[in-house]
Amino acid sequence: MVPDPRAALPELTVSPEAAVRPPRADSILATLSLEEKVGQLLMPWLAGDYSAFDSDAFARAAGWVDSAQVGGVIISFASSASPLDAALKLNALQRRSRLPLLVAADLEFGLGMRLAGATAFPMAMAFGATGRELDAYELGRVTALEARAVGIHWTFSPVGDLNSNPLNPIINTRSFGEDPEDVSTLIIAYVRGASEHGLYTTVKHFPGHGDTGTDSHLALPVLQGCWDRLDRLELVPFRAAIRAGATAVMVAHIVYACGAAGDSLPATLSPPVTTGFLRDSLGFPGLVVTDALTMGAIISRFGPGESAVQAFLAGSDMLLMPADLNWARAAMLAAVDSGRVSHERLDASVRRVLELKIGAGLFTRRTMPVDSVPLVVGQRAFQNLADDIAQRALTLVTRGPIDAYRAQRGRVAVITYAEETNLGMGGTLIGELRTRGDTVASFRIYPPSGPPSYDSARTLIRNHPRVIFASSVRPIAWRGHVALPDSLAKLIQVTAAQKPAVLVSFGSPYLLNQLPDFQGTYLLAWSDAPATERAVARALTGEAPIRGRSPVQLSPTLPRGTGLRVPDR
Repeated sequence: MVPDPRAALPELTVSPEAAVRPPRADSILATLSLEEKVGQLLMPWLAGDYSAFDSDAFARAAGWVDSAQVGGVIISFASSASPLDAALKLNALQRRSRLPLLVAADLEFGLGMRLAGATAFPMAMAFGATGRELDAYELGRVTALEARAVGIHWTFSPVGDLNSNPLNPIINTRSFGEDPEDVSTLIIAYVRGASEHGLYTTVKHFPGHGDTGTDSHLALPVLQGCWDRLDRLELVPFRAAIRAGATAVMVAHIVYACGAAGDSLPATLSPPVTTGFLRDSLGFPGLVVTDALTMGAIISRFGPGESAVQAFLAGSDMLLMPADLNWARAAMLAAVDSGRVSHERLDASVRRVLELKIGAGLFTRRTMPVDSVPLVVGQRAFQNLADDIAQRALTLVTRGPIDAYRAQRGRVAVITYAEETNLGMGGTLIGELRTRGDTVASFRIYPPSGPPSYDSARTLIRNHPRVIFASSVRPIAWRGHVALPDSLAKLIQVTAAQKPAVLVSFGSPYLLNQLPDFQGTYLLAWSDAPATERAVARALTGEAPIRGRSPVQLSPTLPRGTGLRVPDR
């Protein structure tokens, strides 16, 4: 017998007027115990793949709802998870919870970032390369429609950081670019597209993570400069997002170097940054959230309980992904009992959370009709839109032999490079090239590949007149750098000096900084989404023009705006 996926908890009682209109936040707040109020501020991480209702994984999530009475969950999906898996699990948890759950996910480049079959757009920097507000609006619109269809109400995007540091190991192509006005224009369009179609948004990582050289998953990055610099650069996109109606602002685990004397606290735990800058100076009235409280930059120093309390005292409303949910909850309850956290301050944050749930219509309908998911998620019009944006974003930095490539089909070696977790990368590109008449032989290199693998790659290159290097170097949490392996950089440079070679970056645009004498074609694709691989195949075979412009300075000799135009063949 399948167990009932509902808790034996009392039903939420609201006034009779709620039968025809949503309840007011204060009327709900008055019914909540201290434990329920604290629970509303906690959002643990939940895998979005399939789980039987009697599985250990589902039991753990059910415990968060039953015992901790959490305010919501953050869904992170396995690569094999389907939209139906997500919708079924979320519906079950929603039925179980006394108060409706607020469901969030990091959907920076669409629901396809998390779910197989959903629409995957290129990374944000590709939108900077097209420079079109409508593209950013459509990213927000489609993400909203697909996310709401599976039961997600809130995205932790857009990224408001200006990626002005080429060595930044964690932002990179997640940013729209480095110019504050251009980035602001795209952020406003994204927020409008998402909010007008029912999805809450979060601009991150306040007060700006773009000009840092450390991954905050590992240690505390430092943001240099004082208020005059922040006011002129980093804060500009955040102001724009707030004007556009962004629902929330995520505060980063970074140290503001020009803070109070001796203050080495991350912004997440710093009242002068979270309350002083964000609430007071920028006048932000919405929800303030922490970055993930599991990050090494904060948990190793403050522990799972104290970090949650300090983040709340600094000004955050919701505590995302506590390293230990029970410790965080107990610490918050103790802080209220001791008077360290006032009841008024607690109620203010809970009220903001409840207002979001009311605004999302969750007191009227909290579950989603599963039958409607295939009608929305991954529909052809959305996929075509992603393909079109990916095509227009392609940016040619150095011409090299690309004209010869586009003029004639032939034998080509494709050397792909990606993480071990990204096994499919390059497959779409190779298939599309073969469809268009190329005879393709391929070899794959990974970060830990050793001399035998490079010897095999050299043999393949030697036996083919043309070579394409397809590289996916992208920001990955806990990695600490965004760069080609030295052995691969050497192989690319030597090959380009000997025969026609094309380097396509399906990730970081800064690879030429490792290739000072590169003589081939350098094409920026910004992302390794299938839409981007299709776009590259069309460009390399002459079916489509290349017309993108880089939204970041690529090197001292390649300024922002670099991009050679190649017309249709």
